[in-house]
Amino acid sequence: MTDVDELVHLAVRSGIATITLDSPANRNALSAPLRGQLLDALERTAGDGAVRVVVLDHTGPAFCAGMDLTEPPDAVKELPLILERIWTHPKPVVAKLAGHARAGGIGLVGAADIAVAAQRATFAFTEVRLGLVPAVISVTMLPKLLPHAAHELFLTGETFDATRAVAIGLLNSAVPADQLDAEVNRFTGMLVKGSPEALALTKQLLRARTMARDFPAMLELSAARFGSAQGQEGIRAFTEKRAPSWVPAS
Repeated sequence: MTDVDELVHLAVRSGIATITLDSPANRNALSAPLRGQLLDALERTAGDGAVRVVVLDHTGPAFCAGMDLTEPPDAVKELPLILERIWTHPKPVVAKLAGHARAGGIGLVGAADIAVAAQRATFAFTEVRLGLVPAVISVTMLPKLLPHAAHELFLTGETFDATRAVAIGLLNSAVPADQLDAEVNRFTGMLVKGSPEALALTKQLLRARTMARDFPAMLELSAARFGSAQGQEGIRAFTEKRAPSWVPAS
């Protein structure tokens, strides 16, 4: 792999593995190369005894824009693999957001054990505005979000800020941008004090929900929407920077 092709970087220092999404040109969208490299980094850190905690970081103004909408509809089939690998990772996973997250990108945040963001970060479940359904990410999001907030934000696609993300359970903490590193270090500093075996077993306790049951049904629903007429119209409208055909004329 050449440096040009490397969209995900992995660095380990003092027991902290940092996985950095580095595809800012498309807002770290989950393209096929990025998905493959992210899964590889997650597998490598899971099996590395020197790694005690994993930090999921990014470059550029966006943490992750979700699925790469330029790819075929069936690309969404790989998203459950990534979410489940984060969710069941034997090491604590901390999501670090200096920028925005949308749709499937928020699913990564929901799968992490702890999530910290800069106060300037914003979030939106944009699927319904594209004719899609936030089905796959609902498996990691619904256990965390307050029910009334999930109903509102899944159905409206409204953009919300980091302060509200803390209030509804998506984030653990939101801090000024210049304090983000210190806040992440505060959490990782506490996590490395835990016994590796005890942490892994405690994660199993916290993650008792059976994803093997939930993901197949949600993936079927999501894939059907990506391939539907309205889903394709919504994606075209997004790429063409226009309103989709179902939006009433003003």
